[in-house]
Amino acid sequence: MKWVYIAAGIALFVKFLIMPNPAPDLSFSIVQALVQDSGVPNAVTAVILRNRLYDTIFEVVVFTIAVMGAKFLLADERPFCTIYQFTDQPSIVMARLGATIAALVGIELAIRGHLSPGGGFAAGVAGGTAIGLVAITSSSEWMQDIYKRWHAAIWEKVSVLIFIVLSVITLAGLELPHGELGALFSGGVIPLLNILVAVKVALGSWAAILVFIHYRGLL
Repeated sequence: MKWVYIAAGIALFVKFLIMPNPAPDLSFSIVQALVQDSGVPNAVTAVILRNRLYDTIFEVVVFTIAVMGAKFLLADERPFCTIYQFTDQPSIVMARLGATIAALVGIELAIRGHLSPGGGFAAGVAGGTAIGLVAITSSSEWMQDIYKRWHAAIWEKVSVLIFIVLSVITLAGLELPHGELGALFSGGVIPLLNILVAVKVALGSWAAILVFIHYRGLL
């Protein structure tokens, strides 16, 4: 039986050498087709939030489950007594400056991610980075108080539900007008999905950061 497998492997290898791949149709541009169908110049965003939107729904859900899993797995541990943070003033200033820049970049990526390189996931990561930099320079009680005062956990869940509803409506074939290509209000529902993903990832990162600070004392 071993020789049958070897012969089959050799035959397959010879087939790869003898039979050439079909020549691509250079008259058809996939990027142009994506831009035309989605109404946004960022073809990557068109793929993530339109062509493979079904996969993106579950990517958002997986991130939600990951945050919930972190809370569940650490819930039985004892809170860490010592919180390690920056104490020297130059490090605090640099961290908060970096947080401000990261937050502004996150807003830019969320709002204009369908027009230029960026998008909801990148915007959420930038927002989470800003929150992390503030967390390592501020009181954990203050961060927890703001998280509860602004009902961040509720907004995180609401953003996921709205994202799923809009995605299902889009997958059903109902789309908003694409508008003018290159304009800020263009691409139908894609800009809204970008913003919802950014909010979800940023707030989910905030929840995970608070959990690890509370139970581990260190990010």
